[in-house]
Order: sequence, then C-alpha cells, then structure tokens
Amino acid sequence: MRPDRTRTLILGLAAILATAADARCEERPNIVVILADDLGNADLGYRGSPIRTPNIDGLAKGGVRLESYYGLPLCTPARAALLTGRYPMRQGLQTLVIFPSHKYGLPTDETTLPQALKEAGYQTAMVGKWHLGHADRKYWPQNRGFDHFYGNLVGEVDYFTKERGGVIDWQRNGTFLREEGYYTDLIGAEAVGLIENHDAAKPLFLYVASLAAHAPYQAPREAIDAYKDVFPDDQKRTYAAMITSMDAMIGRIVSALDKKGMRENTVIFFTTDNGGATSSLFATGARSREEREHEIGAKPPCSNAPFRGGKGTLHEGGVRLPAIVNWPARLKPAVVDAPLHHVDLMPTLLAIAGAKGDPAKPFDGRDASDALAEGKPSPHEDILINVEVFRGAIRKGDWKLIKVATLPGKTELFDVAKDPGETHNLAAERPDVVKDLEARLLAYAKEQKMSEWLKSQVDYLGFQSGTVLDPDYDIDGGLPTEKPALPPK
Repeated sequence: MRPDRTRTLILGLAAILATAADARCEERPNIVVILADDLGNADLGYRGSPIRTPNIDGLAKGGVRLESYYGLPLCTPARAALLTGRYPMRQGLQTLVIFPSHKYGLPTDETTLPQALKEAGYQTAMVGKWHLGHADRKYWPQNRGFDHFYGNLVGEVDYFTKERGGVIDWQRNGTFLREEGYYTDLIGAEAVGLIENHDAAKPLFLYVASLAAHAPYQAPREAIDAYKDVFPDDQKRTYAAMITSMDAMIGRIVSALDKKGMRENTVIFFTTDNGGATSSLFATGARSREEREHEIGAKPPCSNAPFRGGKGTLHEGGVRLPAIVNWPARLKPAVVDAPLHHVDLMPTLLAIAGAKGDPAKPFDGRDASDALAEGKPSPHEDILINVEVFRGAIRKGDWKLIKVATLPGKTELFDVAKDPGETHNLAAERPDVVKDLEARLLAYAKEQKMSEWLKSQVDYLGFQSGTVLDPDYDIDGGLPTEKPALPPK
C-alpha cells in the first residue's frame, strides 16, 4: 500500500475514534453532589416546613424523591460512605468524627468517587467542608481525586471568620486564606465560577459540601430578620436563614448550569450527612454542657419529624434523610420508597458515568439506577446502617434492628413502614426476626476494622483505668484546649 494512502487511512481512523470519544463524552452526564450538614428531615419546604427552600423544592418536584434513604449518625462516617461506596467500619471511621487534634484520615488505599471519575475523564472539583483528614496533606482533597478544592478541612468553623480554635481553616488548593464573607455565599460563588469556566470537552463532577445547617448558628442579619414574622425566637430564625441561604446557593448553581447549557444532562443529587441535631451535645464544638446550652439553648432548633431521635443516634431521626436525584435527560419525577444508603451513591454514579471502582475494595453499595429510573425494589437484601463495638443498626425489608451492646444492653425491633416514629419495640413479639437480623449484624461486626477514634482516645478517656466517657464531653468537637492540627502552610 502506498504511504500516502496508509497515512490517509490512519488519519481517517483517528478521526472516527475521536468522534466516537466525543460522543461518549457528550453522553456522560455532569454530576453535582450537594451535601447539607445536620439538616433536619422536616426542615425543607417540600416536606411541609415554613422554612423557605424554593430551589430544593423545585429539584424535588422535578426529580426522584427518595423516602427511605439512610446516612450515618455523624459527619465523618457519612462522608466516608458517600465518597467510597463502602461502610465506614471497613476504614475504622465508624465511630464519632475526626477531631481537630486527630492525626488520622480516610485511608489512602481507598479509591474515592472523584478518583474513579477522574480516571474516566471527568474534571473534578470540591467546595465546602471535607472532614476526612487534615493533619497530613496526603488526606487533603487535592490528593484524594479533586482537581480543585476550596473550603475547610476540619469540621465546623465560624461562618464569617472561617476560624476554629483561633486557627484559620479556609483554603484554596492548599493556600490558606483570610477572606471576608459568609461561608455559604463564598462556596456558592466558587461553585458558580467553576461551572462558568468549565471546559465542555470533559464532563464535570462537582461536590458541594455545605456547612449549613451545622452549628454555630450564624447568618447575615437581614436573612435572619426575614423570618421575624415566622418564628418567635432568634435562634430558630437564624437556623431557618442558614437553610434558606443554602437554598439560594443551590439556585445559583442550577442557574449557572442552565446558562452554560449543561443542565439537561447533569445529575444533581441532594441530601444531608445525618439527621438534625436534637441534643445540644451534638450541636456544636468542644464546650462544657453549660457553655453549649448558654450558646444554643438546651434544645437545638432542628426538626426530624415524624422520626425519633437525631444526630448521633441510630433511630430514624439520626439516619433517615431527605434525598433527591434530579436528571432532566433521564429521570422522570417520582417518589421512591426502596431503602437505599449513602454507600449506594458511588456505585450508582460510576455505573451512569461508565467508570469503575477498585476490585480490591469491593463496594458495599449497589447500583440503584433501576430503583431510580423504574421504581424497582432496593438492590439490597439488607442495609447496614452502621456498626460499632458497642452498638449497631440494620434494616431488612420493613424491619429495623437496633442493638446496644454496652451493659445492660438493649435490643429494639421496629416495623418502620408501619411505625416510622419507632414507638413500638416488637423485639419480644418477633424473636424470629430478631434472630435473623442479629445474625446479620454480627456478621458485619466481625468484619469491622478497629475504630480509629477509639484507638486515639484510649489514654485521654482513661479506658485503661476503667473510667468511661464523661457525659459532658462533646463528642462532635475536639479536646477543649486543642487547636486544629493543620500541617505547615
């Protein structure tokens, strides 16, 4: 064959392959995951709240509402599950959260959602709260699959100063910043800028991890005053203003997608990490009980109605969450009651995007595409809500078991379809169901890795000398005298 004809054939084949690659890229959706923090189940407009959330309500009306969706009791375990598709007990992250003083993080041998999507050709970016490791740069978002990161590494920060314990925890791609402005507005503006400047040659994965509505309860004064005729106390007005500010941020993100021509083929997934805090113990950082109650009152302003309990508990109010999937190009509006879990997000999105996880770290989650698109049953036979050395919860069908192993111990069994408020413990009436679910929970428990939190706190809590956790100690904060252990700038 003559050289010029060979060259022509090669060029033609290359053009065909490039066209095919472009077509595949166009078919792959953009993905925007929006995670609220400590959001009460009942605190959204579409769920009957007077709190104004028109943009979230619009996503719910035009999307798939998940009504039996589960998270984890607290921040760090929830984020680990979302970003790995694996139960946090496999990573030692099942208990409590990463404190400012802690040195551990999400193990670096875990493949994250952004890493898998990046390998499949996605541009990846994150704005907001990380809380999966801060003391070593290897745990930072930029080293876990994100091309761009803007936000805070530890847990809560002040919404205006972005400080915790007197230390700035606010950065863009590794450079710490001191910026004016309200947290929610800043991450929203960054997200909009990322969309506006996105190169359409690649699909986009954007993770928006809101700090709202986590304490401290702070919002611009005008946003608080907008609720003066709705709620009688200033704290409830502030909490409502935080949620409405988050909703406005979401509206700006959706509008930016529209203007960029990306909205039709963008999957937007909205949920929260765990239920709203109903106890001051879980509502804010490291303080004595007196300080917490002086700051926020004995009872925080969240509502998880009709569910029992809240953040930190295994009852429905702590782990059953509002969730929405909105994808105009593929999903029709629907209400799905199939039980699903945070661990299902990664395998579902990877299936949609044509990406793969790590076979050496098999998913606990399942591809829920059929449940979302066709209303098919849950892909799970059972769902482990969480398991720790002292407690655990599991759901199978309509049955949910909660087991507390610390003496004197407690076993609770609920039919959550008939009794979502978990008011009737049926353990004594249905020993057959208890036996089945206990065996399943124990099988999971035998697979758990030792809790990194418990390992790190042995000396401080005095477990070796037989003492127990001080009930006044805030397990969602840090050691009272410690500052965030951020590495050198």
